[in-house]
Amino acid sequence: MANEPGFQYHPPQDPLKILHIDKDILCVVKPSGLLSVPGRGEERLDSLYTRVLKEYPLAQMVHRLDMDTSGVMIIALRRKAERELKAQFRERKIQKRYEAIVFGHPNEKGTIDAPLVPHPTQKMRYCVHEEGKSSVTNFTRLSSNETCSLLALFPLTGRSHQLRVHLLHIGCPIVGDRFYAPLKVLEMGERLLLHATDIWCTHPYSGEPLHFTAASKFETLV
Repeated sequence: MANEPGFQYHPPQDPLKILHIDKDILCVVKPSGLLSVPGRGEERLDSLYTRVLKEYPLAQMVHRLDMDTSGVMIIALRRKAERELKAQFRERKIQKRYEAIVFGHPNEKGTIDAPLVPHPTQKMRYCVHEEGKSSVTNFTRLSSNETCSLLALFPLTGRSHQLRVHLLHIGCPIVGDRFYAPLKVLEMGERLLLHATDIWCTHPYSGEPLHFTAASKFETLV
């Protein structure tokens, strides 16, 4: 994490890609390596949120992605929109799809139902434990090569590091995962190969069903 001792934070400086904007919501693609919200310390103030605030001073975050994860994010531009979108997340009305390249070859389809808790000895990490919070992920294998597979992931809950820990739990760590992957799997990717490709929600004002998407382009790697 960006708050780990000795971590050097060098976020990408490319302009943010905007997928949608209206008076209530903004949808952007967060790059890997950029915090969703500021971390601790002056050197970690740069984030998706602080960049958005420069243009939209009333903006409010309604969900996050890990710093190493890229992909689609929705941001509220008005207080009423913030309340409504947070309620949709809380009530699990918002659906998300991710893609990841993992080491190994899981089943063609499956469900990972494994509760999560903070790791007892490793700060800012999580692990599976029977007394943890309910955590469920559906997955579909899209393609494979000799060593890796491209998966579509559908989290039914939204726990911290859920996808990363769940895939490690079934023996298929995500390529480039500096927290959970063995060294040989970490070194197979220049970054964490996890990307939020799709999000489905309801517009907080009009009630219109919305779907935003941004391809991972991971299919070229397997």
